[in-house]
Amino acid sequence: MLGAVLIALVSGGVGGAVGAALELGGGLPGDVRLPQAGKEPTGRAPDSVAGIAARALPSVVTLHVKGNGTEDTGTGFVLDRRGHILTNNHVVQPAGANGEISVTFNGGETAKATVVGRDTGYDLAVVRVGGVRGLNPLPLGNSDNVQVGDPVVAIGAPFDLAGTVTSGIISAKERPITAGGEKGDGSDVSYVDALQTDAPINPDNSGGPLLDARGRVVGINSAIRSADDSPDQNSGAGSIGLGFAIPVNQARRVAEELINTGRATHPVIGVTLDMDFGGDGARVAAKGTDGGPAVTPGGPGDRAGIRPGDVITEVEGARVHSGEELIVKTRAHRPGDRLKLTVVRDGGTRTITLVLGSANGS
Repeated sequence: MLGAVLIALVSGGVGGAVGAALELGGGLPGDVRLPQAGKEPTGRAPDSVAGIAARALPSVVTLHVKGNGTEDTGTGFVLDRRGHILTNNHVVQPAGANGEISVTFNGGETAKATVVGRDTGYDLAVVRVGGVRGLNPLPLGNSDNVQVGDPVVAIGAPFDLAGTVTSGIISAKERPITAGGEKGDGSDVSYVDALQTDAPINPDNSGGPLLDARGRVVGINSAIRSADDSPDQNSGAGSIGLGFAIPVNQARRVAEELINTGRATHPVIGVTLDMDFGGDGARVAAKGTDGGPAVTPGGPGDRAGIRPGDVITEVEGARVHSGEELIVKTRAHRPGDRLKLTVVRDGGTRTITLVLGSANGS
């Protein structure tokens, strides 16, 4: 009897130990237990990608646009507490006059938006939402301060995957690119003296912010170099490490004009260019597009002494190789800015100075 009691006690002890081990998650003796890190603080350094993203995400929105039998998605970000949101023109363009624009915030809240103003030449647009509280504008940086090699963070909704964060560096500055032109008449071509980045940018990232290491907007992601070797705002090919952003200094001026007047002004030289010229530089045409003078009488170019047939080869000491590049370099400035141009005429080279005029965009 004493032996039976001892056996029962030992068995009970073993059973209790096994049960306790199983309850505590230790498994049976001999089971494999893998080491794992414990919980850590969720905060990150302010200048880390995670820290920048945590501050910026609440201010980045996804736009869903319906109109003319089409649907599209894009990105934007909050400009002010009045509900103004900046994005690309090609994002909202499908809405037309009677379409719908829905804005979804990072927390899931949605609101209807109306177009305040848009401009095809700069590929920028401002929409506005109403009735949304707690808007937190993203701080704007200074794109003139950006240097090649600086780290940047891009936020957007590629393929409608909202809140996607990627990172990279500024891989080049002042990249003259043109995009759009689907109408065939050149009226919807955008000209950008762009920041180039290798931060992955994909379709529907358009209109999203490109942020510096302090979380300030330095560019608006607008185009990528697609696999078919052409800048495309909505290429389905995806990122190959060549993305382009509108510098925020240019975007800020355009956004202010769109908010205040509904239209943006374009700086102009006041000449008609020969866009079929195959030589190096931008040649002033012999005649205007309507058969009139190629140099607008009394315009900036006329006052500076530009003549038909002149070839403009430099703007502020930077080479231009085509008419498109001259337009891009001009658009990077403001109406009223003073520019130095290098002009080739009759085999000779001269430097002229002109003050940029102003024209309303579309």
